[in-house]
Parts: sequence; structure tokens; C-alpha cells
Amino acid sequence: MAKKLKITQTKSIIDRPKDQKATIVALGLSRPNKSVEQNDSPQIRGMIYKVKHLVKVEEIEG
Repeated sequence: MAKKLKITQTKSIIDRPKDQKATIVALGLSRPNKSVEQNDSPQIRGMIYKVKHLVKVEEIEG
């Protein structure tokens, strides 16, 4: 089974650089406390690393 990541936006993207805003949107997030599930891949991990101060990540099986 492939691992999945539950990504929750914890902070607003107001007053953040454009690249961070674009990364949040590309992850499927839009507002604080919204969560999405993404497959665990190097690309997604890289996006998470770029906005790690704005999100919370949990690994889930499934």
C-alpha cells in the first residue's frame, strides 16, 4: 500500500511571497484548518518543505 500524507494548513497565506501562495494552492489548500490527502512522493515532500511553516503533516496508511 502506498503511504498517504494528510496535509493541514495551519496559517494564513496573507503577506506571504507569491511562490509560497502558489505552492499552497498546488497542494490543494486554500484556507487555514483545511486538510487534504496527497500521495507520498518526492515532489509533494518538496512542496511541503517549502511551506513547512504554514502546514502540519501526518502520515496515514491507505
